[in-house]
Amino acid sequence: MTGTPKIEPFVRHHRRYDDWFERHGPAYVSELLAVRALLPWEGRGLEIGVGTGRFAGPLGVKFGIDPAGETLGYALARGVSVARAVAEALPFAETVFDYALVVTTICFVDDARAMLLEIARVLRPGGKLVIGLIDRESALGKDYVAHREENVFYRSATFYSAAEVEALLKETGFSHLVWVQTLSTPLSEIHEIEPISAGSGRAAFLVVRAQAP
Repeated sequence: MTGTPKIEPFVRHHRRYDDWFERHGPAYVSELLAVRALLPWEGRGLEIGVGTGRFAGPLGVKFGIDPAGETLGYALARGVSVARAVAEALPFAETVFDYALVVTTICFVDDARAMLLEIARVLRPGGKLVIGLIDRESALGKDYVAHREENVFYRSATFYSAAEVEALLKETGFSHLVWVQTLSTPLSEIHEIEPISAGSGRAAFLVVRAQAP
């Protein structure tokens, strides 16, 4: 598997990673609802970077891949059919999925452009891609970047801005972009589920839906 330094924290600290969602319940549910707002309700779905299944499970995404094999047992227990694989080499035939989901995975892959081209390959024409990410230009994003060395998971991450993700999507043939956002206060101060709003630039967690070529 490529990208070992990025995978290793999730292999070694998979329980700690999964527990994050319990420790930050309101933030997690806020993110979940933002993704749900743009995710298709029907069709055959795939999550790339499924991890422990914290998004695919409750959102009804039936298939998931992740290079960190130690996380896949959690996802399987949450009702997701899983395979160990990397985002840049998906083990599926062409045009077999109606939609794909990528939550924070974009900051851990070795080659985001290669991942998007692979997603376009496995999606049917006009299929939907939904990406969730921490905006590098948000207050939370800047905090993560500033303290990256102190965070076992984000030490090797590459954070993106909304503009950079939009450029990557258009470069790889995706179109009809729609954005929503949530988490407008520091993580330590989020004690209730936050509403989502349209667009980008005012909150830390962004979700974009795009249409495959």
